[in-house]
Amino acid sequence: MSLTAEDVRHVAMLARLGLEPGEEEFYAAQLGAILAHIDRLRELDTEAIPPTAQAVPLPARMREDEPRPGLSQERALANAPAAREGYFVVGAIQEAEP
Repeated sequence: MSLTAEDVRHVAMLARLGLEPGEEEFYAAQLGAILAHIDRLRELDTEAIPPTAQAVPLPARMREDEPRPGLSQERALANAPAAREGYFVVGAIQEAEP
């Protein structure tokens, strides 16, 4: 599958990645090779293979849930860089569209 420089710029924008001038062709070739490999995998007959999350079964390594006391609000906020009225204060993380 061949990708255009515009396709690469669109994917980079969606992923919030900055591209240097001229990198579009480099990444178009790499992403095109990955998509071609995926197309080859789609040719395989997988009807008889059950869906799996792991190729090899793994034992559960989680401990039992046991209730125990948590932190008080004051202690949780003790090392916070900023707190107001019992809550953490955080800066805005939204950015304008490019």
